[in-house]
Amino acid sequence: MSRIMRPTPTRGGAPSHSPPDVQYAPGIGLARFLGWFSIGLGLAEIVAHRPLSRAIGVEDHPVLMPLLGLREIASGIGILTEGRPTEWVWSRVAGDLMDLALLGAALASSNGNRTKVATATAAVAGVTALDVMNGQQLSRLPAAQPPRHRESGIHVRKSITVNKSPEELYQFWHNFENFPRFMHHLKSVKVLEGKRSHWEAYAPAGMTVAWDAETTEDRPNERIAWRSLEGSTVANAGSVHFEPAPGGRGTVVRVELHYDPPGGALAATFAQLFGQEPGQQVTEDLRTFKQFIETGEVPTTKGQPSGRGRTMMNGM
Repeated sequence: MSRIMRPTPTRGGAPSHSPPDVQYAPGIGLARFLGWFSIGLGLAEIVAHRPLSRAIGVEDHPVLMPLLGLREIASGIGILTEGRPTEWVWSRVAGDLMDLALLGAALASSNGNRTKVATATAAVAGVTALDVMNGQQLSRLPAAQPPRHRESGIHVRKSITVNKSPEELYQFWHNFENFPRFMHHLKSVKVLEGKRSHWEAYAPAGMTVAWDAETTEDRPNERIAWRSLEGSTVANAGSVHFEPAPGGRGTVVRVELHYDPPGGALAATFAQLFGQEPGQQVTEDLRTFKQFIETGEVPTTKGQPSGRGRTMMNGM
């Protein structure tokens, strides 16, 4: 029998009741199953979209199927990271209805294998019924306690000591078009008129995202700060501070980044599935930058059997 309240001993030994324990609430176990199911299905839709399209009897859509996979993974992570994932389960229902609409269009088309499409439609309809039932279970739970405040978005703070003067480093960072040369998640940055720039970054499943940014602070040889413009696909901000290292041993470069991708902090967990955890990514970028700025090249063996370094300083 499921239980909502769990007795907790007090100092005097008498039991007292804690707030509702959603871990034991009706529907939570099913929601966890649906969360893992979503992630598994999403990964299949991204990695094996061609055989999956053939299996359900529809034409392969190399962009649409991975996008549906991203939606499934986002829903799955949302369910697994929330103590009471009611909204995320209902988001699965919305996704199910979208899938049923797409399958209905495929069934009406003469291009697909109608038998396979009909079978896939029946399977999705069954999952939809399960999602609706779980959403109703979670919606009937007693009102939850207000969640603790959590800082939204993703924050990264990293630093590294570089054997160059603050003046040299400032000049390099001042030109944002240099960023993709050591920030490997960036595809390009183009400086526009005034204090604005256009950024394009790599995203999972071979996609890219783009936004415009503006420089918000520029203190020569000390600090540069920037932020995306309102309405950007990925709201973000960043800054870099140059501080002389003790004993004249170069410069301490301190980088701080903040961004609010769709899904907020959920996106950080999602990125880890693709080996793109933000903190580790920035650490690697700074190491590349240090090598880049101190020696003029970053060692690589790609396309070079001899393993010689690849020069990256052209155009500085």
